[in-house]
Amino acid sequence: MNATSWQALALELDRWSAAGRRIDLWLRDDDAVAPSPALDRLSDLTERFAAPVLLAVIPLLAEPALSATLRSKPLLRPCQHGATHRNHAPKGSKKSEFGAEREAAEVDAEIACGWQRLRDLLGDDTLPIFVPPWNRIAQDHAARLSALGFAGLSCFRGYRHGAAGGPLLLNTHIDIMDWHAGRIGRAAADILDELVVLLAQRRQGETGDIALGLLLHHRDHDEAAWTFLSDLMRAAAHPAVRVIDPGTLIRPSGGCRKDVSGLR
Repeated sequence: MNATSWQALALELDRWSAAGRRIDLWLRDDDAVAPSPALDRLSDLTERFAAPVLLAVIPLLAEPALSATLRSKPLLRPCQHGATHRNHAPKGSKKSEFGAEREAAEVDAEIACGWQRLRDLLGDDTLPIFVPPWNRIAQDHAARLSALGFAGLSCFRGYRHGAAGGPLLLNTHIDIMDWHAGRIGRAAADILDELVVLLAQRRQGETGDIALGLLLHHRDHDEAAWTFLSDLMRAAAHPAVRVIDPGTLIRPSGGCRKDVSGLR
């Protein structure tokens, strides 16, 4: 563990407390399809730290056994992760299941089919939040998600709606995995440095409470990723941090919740 990096995080959180401000931390985990030891480990972590997780389930790949498993893991909060997690992007382009090259009717039919499959499998516990594979969806497709029944859209830090709008953005901001180095957990010091910078920017540039999303992939976590996640949740016991249920982001108590997508 890099003590200096953890100390820097604690110091930044102290600054938030001194300013009378708070961060709402929420977790999203992608690519769930079946029961597994890794899913059990994620559930154990949620119970240990009372930290609900938005679990993005690939609907048309999900196994029936996932239904019973999730009934016994109430802090794993399922939502829809694309349809089949299939890349349709042209050769040489970044991976995407729902890119601009695809027809609207085809995209809508796949998303609706996936939503019905999740509802049949997991019932009313399925949150109406759409998570596109690879955090990418063409803005024109995203604009129709509300009409398909979705209250939220969760991508990654830089995603924004186009002129036609779309459902509430619930973007994540920090990914704990290093995909370019071979699907391994990122170095803790690198994640913490990024996190401290994000928090400092927000503390200096915005007012009010802040929601910050952490992106996980339980099927790919190595020991470095699991260890970092546990250490971070311990650090989140700081009074400047509140770990929240992702479902509350689309069910505000009074008034309309603001976009919590990221830096503006």
